[in-house]
Amino acid sequence: MAAAKPTEPAPLRGSGAAVAASQRAFLLPPQKPRRIRAGAIRASPRSSSSGSPDELPAALLPNARRLRRRDGCGFSLGIDLGEARTGLAVGRGVTLPRPLTVLRLRGQRLELMLLDIAHQQEADELIVGLPVSADGSETPQSNKVRSVVGRLAVQAADRGLRVYLQDEHGTSIDALEFMISRGVKRSARDVKSDAYSAMMILERYFSSSGQGAKIVLPKQPELQGKLIAKSRQDAEF
Repeated sequence: MAAAKPTEPAPLRGSGAAVAASQRAFLLPPQKPRRIRAGAIRASPRSSSSGSPDELPAALLPNARRLRRRDGCGFSLGIDLGEARTGLAVGRGVTLPRPLTVLRLRGQRLELMLLDIAHQQEADELIVGLPVSADGSETPQSNKVRSVVGRLAVQAADRGLRVYLQDEHGTSIDALEFMISRGVKRSARDVKSDAYSAMMILERYFSSSGQGAKIVLPKQPELQGKLIAKSRQDAEF
């Protein structure tokens, strides 16, 4: 596809604490009581105030978990968000994900382009890399990514697309080693590295069966209901 034209970088808005709080404060539609399965994925990246995060409805499980259950699912769009460049990859878990492209966009233009590309690639979920330290603790860059993803999740839910955060620690090194092993020339590595990093984010996501993926939901109950209804419809289809 044609390379997107760069735009002037815009500062990311919102404090890390406020963004993280908005991503935790969601209200899922009432569910019938049911037994919690062992190893069930949880709805929030962090525990709730009661110390026990809520279980996700089956319709909001990531595709990597659905594959194990043999539920219907589409493709997954891997996203490596950067300050100036955003790498993309696509996969379905059956074979190795493939690098897609690198965008040089920021702000709303980037968010809309990501949703358009997800539609073009028949993806029903977005897997966004979350930068963390080696010990798993979050960094100032983590807060910036959460800020972008918080806005993205609102627009994605309106289109029936799920958004998850996936630990991306070390994926840049993995991407470099993979490119070298495949004989990618040094000049091409600089151009394609972000797309290959997104590919490694997806590879980690699928190889771990989605156990580390944390969903990001908008606070609006109507958007959550729309997202659940669309996910159920896609699975049945």
